[in-house]
Amino acid sequence: MNGMTVVFPTAHGGPIKVSIGVTAHNEAANIGQLLRALTGQETARVEIDEILVISSGSTDGTDDIVRGWEGRDPRVRLLRQERREGKASAVNLFLQEARNDILVLESADTLPIADTVERLVAPLADEMVGMTGAHPVPLNPKDTLLGGVVHLMWELHHLVALEAPKLGEMVAFKKVISGIPSDSAVDEASLEGALREAGLELVYVPAAVVYNRGPDNLRDFLVQRRRIQAGHLWLRAHSGYKVATSRAMPILRHLVNLAPRLPRGLVLAVGAVVLEALGRALGCFDFWVLGKNPFVWKMANSTKNLRG
Repeated sequence: MNGMTVVFPTAHGGPIKVSIGVTAHNEAANIGQLLRALTGQETARVEIDEILVISSGSTDGTDDIVRGWEGRDPRVRLLRQERREGKASAVNLFLQEARNDILVLESADTLPIADTVERLVAPLADEMVGMTGAHPVPLNPKDTLLGGVVHLMWELHHLVALEAPKLGEMVAFKKVISGIPSDSAVDEASLEGALREAGLELVYVPAAVVYNRGPDNLRDFLVQRRRIQAGHLWLRAHSGYKVATSRAMPILRHLVNLAPRLPRGLVLAVGAVVLEALGRALGCFDFWVLGKNPFVWKMANSTKNLRG
């Protein structure tokens, strides 16, 4: 475990102090309501000691909004990177600056419900648990074809994670590592691999809900899926770690069981399979043929409006 030892505070009856890291690039549309949600979390055993916003080359007013929150809540602190160096670089800055041994990491384009931090941190009381993940729920409308596909894919993610934890969007973990590769395009998956290598277990927490938004157009959808696939291939090539959702058979098994119970289930199932297959094929082409590792990626703008 890199010579680090984490003592969980509840063993001595004290609160569990946590540091929250929020990674952001041009997130002015959501950062205010996210900080409102984090500073207003309902907690019993957990104490949110600090909230560090790592803003990477933001130019849209994100930093000004965070500075306003610094004046309102002493726990909030802006860490500014002058240029985008990739999300993994922002994660490493958070690891370097955080003063607590229990960390929560969240993307700035998400929104937790009132007790998500408490629920997410609780399983870390087990000395064998190193990392937990929240339950992402998309805010996309269900009455469009792509919106229905997004909901179906996140439901499949949920079902797979219940069997074999696949953690993302918002995670908590013990500070037993000093960093992840700065050129990783899949930071949560890299954290999974690192915590597993440290001998610790992963736990998916379905009651720890965090809202996100999937792509609202086909271009953003494919850009996002090909980038994630290329990132997972890079991670497997460099560390041997393979995320749970990279295995097709569990996903297809759940899809066969789930699709008949959904409105337009067959259409959504076919759409999801075709789009995911295309995204993965493009990601394979990017990695194996073009040698691309998209650790600094173009933002999918349609995923940023959590107000709907």
